[in-house]
Amino acid sequence: MAINPPIDATQTPSWAALQHEYDAMQAEGIDLKKWFAEDENRVDKLSFDAGTLHFDLSKNLIKPEMLKLFADLAKDVKLDERTKAMYSGEHINNTEGRAVLHTALRRPKEDEGKYIVDGQDTVKDVRETLDRIYAFANKVRSGEWKGVTGKEIDTIVNIGIGGSDLGPVMAYEALKPFADAGISARFISNIDPNDLAEKTRDLNPETTLFIVVSKTFTTLETLTNAREARTWLLEELKRIDAIDDSKEKEAEAVAKHFVAVSTNLEKVAEFGIDPQNAFGFWNWVGGRYSVDSAVGTSLAVVFGPARFEEFLSGFHEIDEYFANTPFEKNVVVLMGILNVWYRNFFKVASHAVLPYDQYLHRFPAYLQQLTMESNGKSVRWDGTPVTTETGEIFWGEPGTNGQHAFYQLIHQGTQLIPADFIAFANTPNPLKDGDQDVHELLLGNYFAQTKALAFGKTADEVRAEGTPEEIVPARVFTGNRPTTSIFGVRLDPFALGELIALYEMITFVEGTVWGLDSYDQWGVELGKQLAKQITPAISQDDEALLAQDASTRSLINYYRKVREF
Repeated sequence: MAINPPIDATQTPSWAALQHEYDAMQAEGIDLKKWFAEDENRVDKLSFDAGTLHFDLSKNLIKPEMLKLFADLAKDVKLDERTKAMYSGEHINNTEGRAVLHTALRRPKEDEGKYIVDGQDTVKDVRETLDRIYAFANKVRSGEWKGVTGKEIDTIVNIGIGGSDLGPVMAYEALKPFADAGISARFISNIDPNDLAEKTRDLNPETTLFIVVSKTFTTLETLTNAREARTWLLEELKRIDAIDDSKEKEAEAVAKHFVAVSTNLEKVAEFGIDPQNAFGFWNWVGGRYSVDSAVGTSLAVVFGPARFEEFLSGFHEIDEYFANTPFEKNVVVLMGILNVWYRNFFKVASHAVLPYDQYLHRFPAYLQQLTMESNGKSVRWDGTPVTTETGEIFWGEPGTNGQHAFYQLIHQGTQLIPADFIAFANTPNPLKDGDQDVHELLLGNYFAQTKALAFGKTADEVRAEGTPEEIVPARVFTGNRPTTSIFGVRLDPFALGELIALYEMITFVEGTVWGLDSYDQWGVELGKQLAKQITPAISQDDEALLAQDASTRSLINYYRKVREF
C-alpha cells in the first residue's frame, strides 16, 4: 500500500507564521505576568475539557490567538488525513508494512464488523480475545484456578520487557486501590539476575502464577527470565516436597503455574505452557501501545474484567475526542503542536512530566518509551532526512519528591524545560494532620509550583523580604517557565486510560508534524545484534574476543581478570 510522502512542516505557511510569532515574542519580551494582566479571559481561552480531564494551558509561552496557528499547522501537515489512515488500518507503519491499530483494542463490541483490515475483523478478534482473558481472570480471582498442590493463586508475576513490562507495571501501581481479589502482582523485566532473585525471594511457589509476555516467544531477556523462573518454581516445589522429580509432575507444575501472552503457540507449547492458556495480540499493536491488549492480562486478573473494561473505555473516550474535535478546540492536538513549538522554536531538549499522585510514580518512565522510542528518529517515513529537531527527552518524578531534587533546575537553571503537572481532586486515602487535610497540602504544592514557575519573583520582591543585597540575585526567580496543568476528578481505571491515550495521541501529532513513522523502533536493534556477537567473547571464545574493537576487548579482559567464578 502506497504511503504519501510526508509534508515538510518547515515549508508551510503556518510554520512561517509561527516563526513570525516567535520572533515578535523574543523582540517584545516574554512576560506571563503582563499577558495575564492584559487579558482577563486568558485562562478561559486556554482551558479545555476532554473526558473527565481538565486542562489549563494558560501558563504556557503562547498567546490565545496562536491556537489558530497551531490548528493551521495541523491542517498543513494533513493531520486529519493521517488520523483517518491510522484509524482505518492503512499501513502507516511504513518500514514494517503494518497497520497501526491500537485504537481497535478499546473499541466497544458494537463496532464489530466496522473495521475490517487486511481481511480481519479487528474488533471482533479483539473482543474474542478479551472474552478469553476475562474467563481466565475470573478463574484465578475466584480460586477455581489452582496451583499444582491445590492452593489458590495469590501472586501474579509478569515476565516481559519494554512495552510488555512498562505498561502493566505502571498501570498496576497506578490502580492499586482497585485490587479487590487478594491478588498482588510483581514484574520481572531486566535480564540482570538480581531482578528475578529479588522478585522471587519471598514468594510461595504453590500460590504463584507466572505470565510470560512475548509476542514471538523469542525475546532474549524475557525467555531467559522465564526459563530461570521455571527452574526456580520446580526447585522450590521440590524443596518443600510438593512435587517429585518425575517429568510428569514437573510438566503438571509448569502447566498450572505458567501462562503466556504470545502468538507463537509452538514455542509456548515447547516451554511447557498449554496453548489454551496463551493469549495473543496482533502485529498492528506496537509493544509500547499494548497495555490495553492481552499484555494487560495481569491487570485483568488483579483488578477484574469490569475494571479492565473501564480502563479500555477511558482510552476510547480520548480516541473519539481526538478524532472528532476541531483542531482549534482539540486539546490533544494543541498539546502536540505546543510540544513542537517548544522543541523547534525554543530549541528545548527535554520535557518533564510531574504527577502529584504517588500512584503514578511509574508514569514518567512509561512515557519515556512511548515518546522517545516513537519519535527519537532522524529520518522521515519515506527515508529522507528530517528537516528540524525531533523528539524530546521525557522525564520526571512524582511531586512533592521532585521539588526536593530537580525543581531547582526547572526554576532557576539555564535550560527551558516545559512541564506537565498532573493531579486529581480526590484521593482514595484521605488523611488529616491535625486540622490539615493532607491531600489539600499536596494540591497546594501542585498549584504553587506552576504559579512560581510562571510568575517568579523579582529582585525588588526579594529585597522587600529583608534579604541581604549580596544574596538577592540567588533568590530571584525569572518566571516565564512554561507548564500545563492536567487536573482530573480521581485516578481510576477510566482516567488512567484517558491519560495514556492522551500521550499516545500527542506523540502521534508530533510525529505527523515531523514526518516520522512513530511506530517502528529500529534504533533498538543494533545493540541487541552486537550483544549476541559479543557475549561468546566474554568467557570462552578468544576468536570472538579478537574480533572486537580495542575498547571492547580491554573491557572484556578486565571482566575476565576480576570476575569471581
